[in-house]
This record gives sequence, C-alpha cells and structure tokens, in this order.
Amino acid sequence: MSTSIENLKTFDPFADTGDDDISQPTNYIHIRIQQRNGRKTLTTVQGLPVEYDQKRILRALKKDFACNGTIVKDDELGEVIQLQGDQRVKVMDFLCTQLGIMKKNVKIHGF
Repeated sequence: MSTSIENLKTFDPFADTGDDDISQPTNYIHIRIQQRNGRKTLTTVQGLPVEYDQKRILRALKKDFACNGTIVKDDELGEVIQLQGDQRVKVMDFLCTQLGIMKKNVKIHGF
C-alpha cells in the first residue's frame, strides 16, 4: 500500500493566468439618487466620458423629462449632472438609446 504525495509546487492556483478580461470597463457611469427634504429627490449622473457635451445632454434631459437640472463641478468627481426628481431609469434609457452607451457600463444606485 503506497500513499502518493501530491506535489503542490507544480500548479499554483493563485498564479496570474493572463486571462484578464480587457473588455471589462473600469469607468462606469453612475446614476444616483439623493434624498432632499420630504418627498423631494435629486438624481445625479457622474462619469460621463469627456467626448460628450454635458451642456447639450443636460438640455436634452431637461426637455425630455420636464424637470430642472444643473451641472456641478466637483474636485474628485469632475462634472456631475443634477436633475430634480427620481429620473434614474429615464436617464439610463436616454444614455443607452440616444448616446449609444451600453447598459453594462451604467450603474444605478439608491433605494
């Protein structure tokens, strides 16, 4: 009766295999909701690529959703679009249909 000892040095399960998924985006577009006072909410959109004109996007969003909005400049986050009300799903649909941004690149946060 012989017992075989497995040599664990031949295969490192934690070694880098080189199968890094390059198609996985690291810069997502984040759509968040912030509670104001009472039932009032703000929807924020951050992480839009710089090749898009934020002012034109804001103008189109305000017109389509019949809400007010503004662009806030943040030191860490860059330019953030703020819209009145809960517009998370509408903004995601707008980004996917009008701008051609893929759904997997958009993250919705809140509630």
